[in-house]
Amino acid sequence: MNVYQAVRDAMATAMAKDDSAVVFGEDVAFGGVFRCTMGLAEEFGKERVFNTPLTEQGIAGFGIGMAAMGHTAIAEIQFADYIFPAFDQLVNEAAKIRYRSGNSFNVGALTVRTPTMAVGHGGLYHSQSPEGFFMGAAGLKVVIPRSPIQAKGLLLGSIRDPNPVIFMEPKILYRSAVEQVPIDDYELPLGKAEILVPGQDLTLLTWGTPVYHCETAMHVLSNPAPELESLIPQSMRGVKIELIDLRSILPWDMETIVESVNRTGRLVIVHEAGMTGGVGGEIASEIQKRCFLKLNAPVRRVTGWDVPVGLQYEKFHIPDAIRVVDAMIETLTY
Repeated sequence: MNVYQAVRDAMATAMAKDDSAVVFGEDVAFGGVFRCTMGLAEEFGKERVFNTPLTEQGIAGFGIGMAAMGHTAIAEIQFADYIFPAFDQLVNEAAKIRYRSGNSFNVGALTVRTPTMAVGHGGLYHSQSPEGFFMGAAGLKVVIPRSPIQAKGLLLGSIRDPNPVIFMEPKILYRSAVEQVPIDDYELPLGKAEILVPGQDLTLLTWGTPVYHCETAMHVLSNPAPELESLIPQSMRGVKIELIDLRSILPWDMETIVESVNRTGRLVIVHEAGMTGGVGGEIASEIQKRCFLKLNAPVRRVTGWDVPVGLQYEKFHIPDAIRVVDAMIETLTY
C-alpha cells in the first residue's frame, strides 16, 4: 500500500468495528481530493460517510458535537493550510471541553485528518506545516506519520485515543511512500518516537517528509559523490548518526530524545515549518536544559525559511539533504 491507501484502510477498519464511527469533510463522499476516502461511502453508506459545506470551522464544530454525543468522529480538513478557520473550535473547545465541564463531557473520540507539508508546487496556500501552532493547546494530540505502516497504525491509535487528535498526513508521501502494510487491525502508540538508525556521534531528529531527506543526508555524509568529496571532511565519513522519527508532535517523546542526546552529545532538528515558533524551538529549549552538561555543541535547527512558501522556489524553501549535511558537519566539528 501507499500512504493514502493505508489511511483509507485504517478508516475502513475503524468503521467496520465501530458502528458509531462517521467520516465527513469536503468531498470525502466522492473519495476526497487525495483519494483517501475512495469507496468508503459505498461500503458504509452515505449516512456514515458524507460531504460537508466548505467551512473548516463548521467541520471542526460539527465533529466536536458528534464526539461529545458519543460518536467516533473522523473529520477531514482538505488541506492543513485551511485549518486556521477551525483554530478556535480546536484550541478553545476540543482541547478544553473535558476540563471546562469537570469531565462531564469530552471529545476524545474526535480525530481531525489533514494533508500537510510541501508538495513541490503548492505555494503559500498548499504547502504549509502548521503543527507548531498547536504546541500550546493542552488537551490536543498532534501526530505526523512518515510511511504507510506508520500511517495505518498511528491513525487507528489516534481514532481510539481518549483525547482529540490532529492527524497530519504529509501529502507528497501519499503516493511516493510504499510498503507492505498488514491488512489486520493494529495500532501504534502515540507519544512515542522511533529510533530508525542507532548511532553514537549525533542525534538527527525529524518527522514526516524530512525523514527521507535526512536519510539521504546521512548517505551523502558517509559516501559523498565525487563533486562533494572536497566539501566533506574525511573524518566525517565514519560518524554514526542516530536518526529518530518523532512521530507524535504533541506530546513529544522527551524521554527518548533526552536519552539519545545524553549518549551522542549533539542534536540536529529538521522540520519543514519556519524556524520562528516552530516545534524545533520547544525541543531545543528542553534538550538544552536537560542535557546541558552532556552537550558537545549547541542544538542546531534546519527548517523552512521564515517567509511564505514560494510557488516557483519551493524546493529552495524546504530543508533538503545538502542543508542537513551542512548542519551535521558544523555540529560535529564545533
